[in-house]
Amino acid sequence: MEPNSPAGGPDANPGIVVGYDGSDFAMQALDWAMDEAEYRDTPITVCHAWQTPYGAGDEEARKSLQHAAEHVLWHGAECARQCTSGVRVREDLFEGPASDRLVALSETADLIVVGSRGLSGAARRVMGSVAGHVATHALCPVIVVRGAGSLPHRRHPGPIVVGVGGGDDHVLAFAYREAVLRALPLIAVHAWRYPAAVWSAGMAPMVMSDVPGREAVEALEAAVEPWRARYPDVHTLLQPVEGPVLDVLADTSPGATMLVVGATRARGVLGRLGSVTRPLIDAVTCPVAVVRS
Repeated sequence: MEPNSPAGGPDANPGIVVGYDGSDFAMQALDWAMDEAEYRDTPITVCHAWQTPYGAGDEEARKSLQHAAEHVLWHGAECARQCTSGVRVREDLFEGPASDRLVALSETADLIVVGSRGLSGAARRVMGSVAGHVATHALCPVIVVRGAGSLPHRRHPGPIVVGVGGGDDHVLAFAYREAVLRALPLIAVHAWRYPAAVWSAGMAPMVMSDVPGREAVEALEAAVEPWRARYPDVHTLLQPVEGPVLDVLADTSPGATMLVVGATRARGVLGRLGSVTRPLIDAVTCPVAVVRS
């Protein structure tokens, strides 16, 4: 296999792309990606990236690292072949940063799946975050898999939770499709706030007008109604909650099978969602799907 070229040729559709490095977190991502490939009846591409810390002149060390990388990739691809039924498995070996390769593959992929170690803030500053970079820059939807309860096939799987923040048709389309594929209910969540001027006046919420809350409910209903009509078999619950977006979504995520959010900043009554995407990935323990318009 040629490095930097997926099996099947450069023009082959990579289908579901999963970043794999042999770690427990990568195994979680691979497990999730295999499910997605079977649900969608599409190929899966197992991608492994490696880099040499040695100088260009140390060819022997480079070859040794490449051989080790090939073994890691083979292990991930073989797991996918043994654990799926009727899914074509491709391999992609890349010399260079993993985030660069995954973003490049996102141009033609249906979906990118990556694991996340949930690094602390200090560790992220030193090591960077492949998951965060890919979720921010990929051109297709990205699922970041993390947390002890994030693997598929739980005995009692939780709902699909979708954050609704304005201009959300692409986000709701993805969330409803996942709910249909997995036969799960869907919770549409919207975080809304009282106007800052009212808070600064020292007024308590119980004596304030409920107009902002009513507007949030009406906007959420309007955003979800076309999709609820299109997918009547998906049990849908609307959940407008007063509070900061990050806190509301993080509080809703425990027990969820997946949290789906948009990747871009929105405006209007349902705005403010896209600006919390990266901190949200670090704040929740369930898989997070980031969907770009």
